[in-house]
Amino acid sequence: MKDKIIDSYKFSKNFYDDALTQGKWWSKLYFKLLWGGVDDKMIANTVLGWIPDNFSGKLLDVPTGTAVFTAEKYSQMTAADITCLDYSSDMLEVAEQRFRELGLSSIKIMKGDVAALPFPDETFDTVLCMNGLHVFPDKDKAYAEILRTMKTGGELLACFYIAGQLKIADWLAHNFMTRMGWFTPPFDTVASLKERLTPYNIIDFHVEGAMVFFRARKK
Repeated sequence: MKDKIIDSYKFSKNFYDDALTQGKWWSKLYFKLLWGGVDDKMIANTVLGWIPDNFSGKLLDVPTGTAVFTAEKYSQMTAADITCLDYSSDMLEVAEQRFRELGLSSIKIMKGDVAALPFPDETFDTVLCMNGLHVFPDKDKAYAEILRTMKTGGELLACFYIAGQLKIADWLAHNFMTRMGWFTPPFDTVASLKERLTPYNIIDFHVEGAMVFFRARKK
């Protein structure tokens, strides 16, 4: 399963940014069909807006992807201690180049597995997980590791595909995105996600089309 994910993101690295930012006609159609016409850029900006520019704690960004949404934000967060982790070397290669072009030399870039994070308990003040939790093969371990490495009072900020909102989105997720290796079932519904978030106090929680985005603080 992990090899399939690596291969899928190696295959898609040259059009991944266009897909997320709706920079092409086909990506606009993709969002209309799969995500219910939501504006992924708006959602990304909302999630990133929950992090103040003067944030001075430790932030884990997993999966980093190509940093298409986060690089500009990180350039404003000059006091932050940022670690970017992804399972795909191809995604990290693009992200690293993007950081280099912005002069972001202090960001730590790591290849790793969210299901086995190489950090001590209660390391991070914030964990950012954009467009990732529908991909992780072992979601139970992913959520457990995120919780373990987050400080008490720390925040989980996330956005991703949520099942049970749009039939066409669910069909595409199971029959195309999973087959291509970009998504990995089982997928959470709103109800199952809120059950996963019981160790947190939910501060913000929104569903737009087939996407969920939220801010939750560890109890």
